[in-house]
Amino acid sequence: MYDLLIKNARLITDEISDIVIDNKQIIEIEKNSTVEAQQTLVLDGDTYVSAGWIDDHVHCYEKMTLYYDYPDQIGVPKGVTTVIDAGTTGAENIGAFYELAAAANTNVYALLNISKWGIVEQDELADLAKIQTDLITKALADYPQFIVGIKARMSKTVIGNNGIIPLEMAKAIQAQHQQLPLMVHVGSAPPSLADVLADMSAGDVMTHCYNGKPNGILTAEGTVKDFVRAAYAKGVIFDVGHGTDSFNFKVAEAAKAAGIICQTISTDIYHRNREVGPVYDMATTLEKMLVLGYSLAEIIPMVTANPAAVFKLHNKGQLAVGYDADLTIFKLVDGHKVLTDSNGNTRTTTTLIQPTQTIVGGSVYQCDSNE
Repeated sequence: MYDLLIKNARLITDEISDIVIDNKQIIEIEKNSTVEAQQTLVLDGDTYVSAGWIDDHVHCYEKMTLYYDYPDQIGVPKGVTTVIDAGTTGAENIGAFYELAAAANTNVYALLNISKWGIVEQDELADLAKIQTDLITKALADYPQFIVGIKARMSKTVIGNNGIIPLEMAKAIQAQHQQLPLMVHVGSAPPSLADVLADMSAGDVMTHCYNGKPNGILTAEGTVKDFVRAAYAKGVIFDVGHGTDSFNFKVAEAAKAAGIICQTISTDIYHRNREVGPVYDMATTLEKMLVLGYSLAEIIPMVTANPAAVFKLHNKGQLAVGYDADLTIFKLVDGHKVLTDSNGNTRTTTTLIQPTQTIVGGSVYQCDSNE
């Protein structure tokens, strides 16, 4: 007898299938399965099942004071099976974070901040002495299954007078560790976005790609800057990283019209922008992408297969036999909702995304709205 059977699941392709799970893996995806299972979920044929949503930019180390949250507040209750903490901690406190994260129902991974204490203060890269390669090397060796990349925040309030130097140091660290994934936060200058993107390589992640700041991807006239197109063409990954101050509808619309399509969608969520907005949760962020004109079939890979590939989360991100039994069950329902970006611009949607259950390793959790 298998562990779990999901009947009448609507896939993103709109096919109706049954999904069989055993020993924390997807065993079978077939129509009209006749297997027996210890637990059976019977869906209505209009309820979608996708690979588990992955949020590749969150802040969930609860012992911090600037940016923090709890994995099981932003994860499984919201339809998210896996979160990647984006540099909240550095080499000196990653161990404490690992111990807490291991107890969560949500899968938790981390990007290691190149500053040794992480985001204890807003300007963690203003003092280059906090970037210690030997400590980073030790942390990577101590937590190889937990740390999936490194993070450098390259904006005015973070770097002090150091210009592009912290990113150059991050690239040197990356080169020493088999091209470890690197996420780079961009924001206000200095450094200029042109200098940041010039130092980034194919596969590196630029988060906050649709921010509305003058140092963003658009010219004053609203067209995509030439050097941004060049970075996109060379393979820099564009990540949403919504956050309190880093997602602008007008920028995202202009980028989409110009063919600059983000590869990954993330929330940059922490307790404050979860509680009072404008982020709230992953479903709300996905609703914003739908209202911009993306289809469901386009956005789901941006929170499943794409982040799994970028951060080398093997056996995650695919609704396929042999992959981990991490699934998100959700509905598309008619409704009316005003969506607000980071700069107070609004759009109204009539299509709501409502996660109902989250499955992590074959264990079923009810989402907030269905408890």
